[in-house]
Amino acid sequence: MDSKMTKVTGRKFEGERSLFMAKDLIIEDTIFGEGESPLKESRNIELQNTMFKWKYPLWYSKNIKVKNCSWFEMARAGVWYTEDISVEDCVIEAPKNFRRCKNLTLANVSLSDAKETLWNCEDVTLTDVTAKGTYFGMNTKNIKIDNLTLYGDYSFDGGRDIEVRNSKLLSKDAFWNCENVVVYDSFISGEYLGWNSKNLTFINCTIESLQGMCYIENLVMKNCKLLDTTLSFEYSTVDAEITGHIDSVKNPISGRIKADSIGKIIMEEDKVDVSKTMIIVSGE
Repeated sequence: MDSKMTKVTGRKFEGERSLFMAKDLIIEDTIFGEGESPLKESRNIELQNTMFKWKYPLWYSKNIKVKNCSWFEMARAGVWYTEDISVEDCVIEAPKNFRRCKNLTLANVSLSDAKETLWNCEDVTLTDVTAKGTYFGMNTKNIKIDNLTLYGDYSFDGGRDIEVRNSKLLSKDAFWNCENVVVYDSFISGEYLGWNSKNLTFINCTIESLQGMCYIENLVMKNCKLLDTTLSFEYSTVDAEITGHIDSVKNPISGRIKADSIGKIIMEEDKVDVSKTMIIVSGE
């Protein structure tokens, strides 16, 4: 233990701002019960085997390490406006967590009610995270993700500079209004994938999506599978290499689409310049 750090063990704190502006603490086997903002404005805090049971536990904090801790349902809006925080081996039941945070790391974390979670954050790393909730990751920038399992629609709306690897997303309207997104070796199921985005790339992915990949500027797909994916690529600029079958393609603006087979190709000359798109069916 750092000589500057003071250890707090086996305590129960209640009441508003119980450890307001605390500094240089190692907090173990402790319960933060009823009482808002117990660690507001805290600095240099390590939390281990500790439970948060009430609202707003970590706001405006800096240099926080959390391990083997739990946020219960009423510990909502748990971490806002906080910088340099790592959360490892934790269970989070409360919604609306992680807002406007910078330099945030989550590793082996379960978020059972992740609605409106991870909003407007910067410099985020997610590893081995499971989350269930709508609007996960809205307007968050510079995210690196490995092994995320997500259940919830409208994920990453408005996000920027996102890298996703080895993940499973069951998410309608994922990656809307995004810019600079690369997804590797992942599975995505959800309608209207990627609309209104710019620089969206999928590599070695399997995707199932009604009207997926539409209204995208600079869509790239390499060695991807499209399962039951219909009316794809509408009004997108696209460079797509698809392994297997595409059910239907509709009115891409320009680029190249290559697949083993395509069920239906809809190119309406009054809507798009047909000459700007090359469609290659390699199985014919």
